[in-house]
Amino acid sequence: MNKELVTIENCKITKTGLKFSESLAFEEWQEIGKQLQRIHGSIQWWIGDWLNFGERKYGEMYAQAIEETGLDYSTLTTYKSVAGAFESCPRGQNLSWSAHRELASVPEEKRAGLLEKADNEKLTSREVKELVKEIKKLPTPELPSGKYKIIYADPPWQYASEQHGKEKQETVLETHYPTMPTEEICRLPIGGLAAENSVLFLWTTSPKLFEAKQVLDAWGFEYKSSMIWDKVGHNVGYYVSVRHEILLICTRGSCLPDSNKLIDSVQTIERTKHSEKPERFYEIIETMYQGKKIELFSRKSRKNWTAWGNQL
Repeated sequence: MNKELVTIENCKITKTGLKFSESLAFEEWQEIGKQLQRIHGSIQWWIGDWLNFGERKYGEMYAQAIEETGLDYSTLTTYKSVAGAFESCPRGQNLSWSAHRELASVPEEKRAGLLEKADNEKLTSREVKELVKEIKKLPTPELPSGKYKIIYADPPWQYASEQHGKEKQETVLETHYPTMPTEEICRLPIGGLAAENSVLFLWTTSPKLFEAKQVLDAWGFEYKSSMIWDKVGHNVGYYVSVRHEILLICTRGSCLPDSNKLIDSVQTIERTKHSEKPERFYEIIETMYQGKKIELFSRKSRKNWTAWGNQL
């Protein structure tokens, strides 16, 4: 049962400090220290729950949240993500917020059991981190044999800036893939999967747009066109409020669409889970091209597609 934070007696709390009554007993002074520690360990949860409620009720509110709290985008997204990861299961009473942050990156079906174990054993944040690291050591499956006319890929890009630091990123994105530096993505032998005449649909983001060209070159594809996914809700970035992702259309050999129907290059679809792409883009690809299809970094199987990834 959650222990409520009680009013601090014989202590006046102001924005800039604490003022104590001279009649304060030593035991009371000790208790105030314990209460302050509980507050210190709870503020991340409070802000995270506040953000999740605001998003459910009013839509994405990061611009307002940054203004109201004075916290940066990276910090707010981490608080929100961790709080959201533990809405459907109890939060550990013996675990720090940092320990919960580590557990938030574990697949949902394993999270509750792992949290119970860590809470019962009163593990430290460092111990939880090591436990999670072992859980997440998923083997990378071998690529299938054969050649594919249509390749669809959503790489787990790794960002280097503070806004997308690797540790925070793996929590915030809630992708159970380890993120991959561009060089690692380039080294994947995807060119060997491509038919002589084939098409690649590659997801990228604004910060990774030019690095995506390195991937195209390494995999043996040439850029032809692109589509924009307008995610409706705004995010806060360093320069602009980014609300879109980019789907690059690239070919090897000669691979014009099989259909004469022109699809609108801008698709406005409200986003759902972080990193999850709309079903509409599968439909677009299936309308444009007929042939053998594979999805890379896939999270689920789809009829008439080969799926490759370590989340299947």
